[in-house]
Amino acid sequence: MSTPDELERQFTLLTAVARYDALRARDALASPVDEDSPPDAGAEPLTRGEALELLALGEVIARKAGYGRQLSVRSARGAGASWSQIGAALGTSKQAAWEAHSRWIDEQAEPQRDGHWGWDETDTAAARALAGQPEGEDTE
Repeated sequence: MSTPDELERQFTLLTAVARYDALRARDALASPVDEDSPPDAGAEPLTRGEALELLALGEVIARKAGYGRQLSVRSARGAGASWSQIGAALGTSKQAAWEAHSRWIDEQAEPQRDGHWGWDETDTAAARALAGQPEGEDTE
């Protein structure tokens, strides 16, 4: 069985989406598995392993997209965007956007596993300074 942690190392966001899309399309086109349907009426149903891979790929895509989102938030802050503007772009409040980004910074500051290193104190401090606080911003 493939786990999200295993697949995350194997796939980029683009290749994970492509594999997910191929499995999902096949699953959608597959004939229902029942005794009344004629053989070969549709696409071949997913195997158990493929169905579990489809689930795991969904998690991989969510993780990779979430990481990319926070990198984009950091870029937006670096370009001068306010938390109100970032919240609007994400369809949320400035406070919720800031809190999600702050949690992400906290995660990056922790020692990572699987060969990834966490941020050092200098990187973490720079990220926190760039993030700032959402209070008192203008809402242009």
